Amino acid sequence: MGARERLIVGLDVPTIGEAERLVSTLGDDILFYKIGYQLVFAGGLEFARDLAASGKKIFLDMKLLDIDNTVASGVENIAKMGMSMLTLHAYPKAMKAAVAAAAGSGLCLLGVTVLTSMDADDLVDAGYSQDPHSLVLRRAAQARAAGMGGIVCSAAEAAEVREILGPEMAIVTPGIRPTGSDKGDQKRVMTPFDALKAGATHLVVARPIVKAPDPREAARAVLNEMVSALWPANR
Repeated sequence: MGARERLIVGLDVPTIGEAERLVSTLGDDILFYKIGYQLVFAGGLEFARDLAASGKKIFLDMKLLDIDNTVASGVENIAKMGMSMLTLHAYPKAMKAAVAAAAGSGLCLLGVTVLTSMDADDLVDAGYSQDPHSLVLRRAAQARAAGMGGIVCSAAEAAEVREILGPEMAIVTPGIRPTGSDKGDQKRVMTPFDALKAGATHLVVARPIVKAPDPREAARAVLNEMVSALWPANR
């Protein structure tokens, strides 16, 4: 799997028009896109279907969490849309319901462990007694036990998470910032090179590409950094 199959560009823009322009600008350089809340609530589900039909891969970042039956019903419909990946919060019951609902569909279910915008103080405020690192590892083990396709975590935890998940499951890492770029509101970040070396399989990059003066050039810079990390494995 090369860099193009591993880089997921987050379409974190407010309108379908802006998303369409960005996809057009990035052209064939980018294969994989993330669509989350902002775009979903601006008509993004139909746009996601259209992108998938055109040959792009779609990571639908919905972070589902509800009672088992509701999660299962949602996953069943999303599995019919041609999406490649779907997120849900890594609560054991929700994950088990989603895995059963997605069986045989080819949809890769990803458990969201701890949001990369959260640190230890944020977890305490939310009522958790565990620190982010410990909670990520616990959620990773629960995702494997539930039969999930992978997890979402900070690249900082990727190496230890890989030991828990084994070689087959996906590790998708947001909070990726190319060398020299601003962290924004992310608190646990890593460069593309270091994230892949740590064991991540897919990298989510949004603002460093979407907000760049030249998005295509920014995307190519990220891809080049990824290729430099992957090159020894491809020799």
